[in-house]
Amino acid sequence: MKKLFCLVCLSLGIAAAAQNSRYVDPFIGTSGMGHTFPGACYPFGAIQLSPDTDTIPHNIAGKYQPRAYDYCAGYRYDDPTIVGFSHRHLSGTGHSDLGDILLMPVTGQPKLHPGTAQDPDKGYRSRFTHDGEEASPGYYAVTLSDYGIRARLTCTPRVGVHEYSYPEDEVQNVVLDLGHGIYNYDGKVLWSTLRVENDTLITGFRLTNGWSRTNYTYFAVSFSKPILEYGYQDRKDNPYRGFWRRFDMSRNFPDMAGRDMAAWFSFAPGEPLTVKVAISAVDALGALKNLSAEGCGSFDEIAMHTRRAWDAHLDRFRAEGSDGQKRMFYTSLYHTLINPSVYMDVDGQYRGIDGNIHRADGFTNYTVFSLWDTYRAEHPFLGLFFPSENADMIRSMVEHSHQSPLGMLPVWSLMGSEGWCMSGYHAVPVLADAIVKGTYNDDGQALEAMVKTSRVGLYDGLDEYMSLGYVPYDKRATAASTTLEYAYDDWTISAAAAALGREDIAKDYSRRAFNYRNVFDTKIGFARPRYADGSFKTPFDVSQTFGEGFIEGNSWNFSFHVPHDVNGLIALMGGEKVFRTRLEDLFAMDLDPKYYEENEDIEKECLIGGYVHGNEPSHHIPYLFAWTTRPWMTQYWTREIMNRMYRPEREGLGGNDDCGQMSAWYIFTAMGFYPVCPGTDQYVLGAPYLPEISVKLPNGNTLTIRAPKVSDRNRYVRSLKINGIQIKRAYVTQAEILAGGLWEYEMSASPNKALKPEKPFSMSK
Repeated sequence: MKKLFCLVCLSLGIAAAAQNSRYVDPFIGTSGMGHTFPGACYPFGAIQLSPDTDTIPHNIAGKYQPRAYDYCAGYRYDDPTIVGFSHRHLSGTGHSDLGDILLMPVTGQPKLHPGTAQDPDKGYRSRFTHDGEEASPGYYAVTLSDYGIRARLTCTPRVGVHEYSYPEDEVQNVVLDLGHGIYNYDGKVLWSTLRVENDTLITGFRLTNGWSRTNYTYFAVSFSKPILEYGYQDRKDNPYRGFWRRFDMSRNFPDMAGRDMAAWFSFAPGEPLTVKVAISAVDALGALKNLSAEGCGSFDEIAMHTRRAWDAHLDRFRAEGSDGQKRMFYTSLYHTLINPSVYMDVDGQYRGIDGNIHRADGFTNYTVFSLWDTYRAEHPFLGLFFPSENADMIRSMVEHSHQSPLGMLPVWSLMGSEGWCMSGYHAVPVLADAIVKGTYNDDGQALEAMVKTSRVGLYDGLDEYMSLGYVPYDKRATAASTTLEYAYDDWTISAAAAALGREDIAKDYSRRAFNYRNVFDTKIGFARPRYADGSFKTPFDVSQTFGEGFIEGNSWNFSFHVPHDVNGLIALMGGEKVFRTRLEDLFAMDLDPKYYEENEDIEKECLIGGYVHGNEPSHHIPYLFAWTTRPWMTQYWTREIMNRMYRPEREGLGGNDDCGQMSAWYIFTAMGFYPVCPGTDQYVLGAPYLPEISVKLPNGNTLTIRAPKVSDRNRYVRSLKINGIQIKRAYVTQAEILAGGLWEYEMSASPNKALKPEKPFSMSK
């Protein structure tokens, strides 16, 4: 094979970076429940090249290790050492995988074990300080203190690019650890291989069994200078080696393999070493094609190309405010543009969830669908401001259903596998929302997939749900919340079917959408799980977040999870006054820690009273005041949430960002509206957070939102004019947003109690 370092050159003009990207801080939220990574990524790219700071396993001999939760993104700001730089990470999730293909530059005799944080000298890891770190969109740099090496990282959509500057006259070594992973455990790596193709090119493959049950990662690595020598070790003894045993494969043998393999490569001293790593889920040839198409140019040229790609996305939004406010705004915008991620080669080939190789014809195939989280705001955000990408994501979900043995749309899709995480079938509202809003043209396949998904009896109590009208608690531990989620999902099927003229389907799913009533105990005024015999769970505690029939939440929060029929919910609770008082009580209460201390996904920092902003099922709750006689309470509480849950600090996020959902909530709320019920064309009004935001819309129009007097004191809306016309509704529509123009807010220190705005959509009139 010919040497491959750069076959195609990018045409790049080096220009000054735009202003908005300088406000992005990839370190925000990187500790605690934030779980973000600070490394280099491309908008929606397949590569997330970032440092990993420890190797805490998910389990040891089958016993879960709680500290693994701190490393969902691989990086923890408080850690003193860096293990190495791996190429794929998840952004803000509460469960994890990946950390694929780890490289670590070293000097001296290479060690092939990572060592420990307590004794880093036993391994190849290195100490570092934050003074030596830099991070910005598409770029990361750090000084590895133990080796005196300056490492710089950037990427293209499918290629990670490293530049290592070693001390003068030092032999330059690189460790490649194919046994490393996030949420790792003994046996996660099923097999890996490594081939030295020539003196500047290696290829390989790794197969892991984790959250992504069958994760194929092929790779091609190009070095900017010739390899002098190399070697490897399989750290897991293989009792059978066949007739490979005739070779000494530990040193300078070009065909390596193992279940826990680490290799080292040496290069001559001198100029910095540039390493380019392309990945593919298809085969090594696919990785080589990706490297050829995207891996050309110097490190600085590629870094500038990636920076300009980020600027093109970030500069569509112009926000005014303090430096801290802009830092939070643009960092949140950055987070919304990381996932979902491209999952195909440059020639369109990708590995489907059936294990076969498919070709994306006329669309880009994506993965990382954290749908329990992202259907609420992330996908509506993308559908509104990045509709072509969102349409391709939907097409990817439809193709997923074709490859599924159950015919289901994704629940939590990850690297060519179904992860089955969380509850509901929340790809359905993503599809429905785009169909209703006209941003996805369905040829019938999407609606068919939605209906088929909702009828898979094997899935999470659906058989009982279809026969009883609810999921029974004696069958599923999260029966009450799952029923509420199914009922909303069913309403979105009805809405999409109505938009497509399928009244038969619309009528059927409209009936199913009322199933939320079946888990509502009108005697106590809260949702409550029921057994198969119809009786409610006893004893029952509405405040407990663990073991009471709800997933990662309690009845106090989940009882408001009826976004499609708020009027019906108000009636069940006993009327508007009771409903409104209960909303106020939720924010005002002091939730005892005993109610969440056993819940890994809820902690004090993500609570305001009993309201759990750090967990997505509550995100619409502050907007529910719009259906009451005190809509201004939304204006009060949304600003409180913005101030308390989104701080431009290292641990500034009040919960897991979950692939952009928390951040999309922030962007919508900063603009003054939120999609409470995806599947309608309405966005419920709150109040703008910043004095001015301007957005270049995908149709070429520009929307400018001005609230010059807005502040923590002047948080209430006195009036809103859209293009000179006063708005007397508690909502705006998709069409009004896309029309662009000027929205003018008059703000006040006291609410406008005389205003009685028209209420938003509700299934029940």
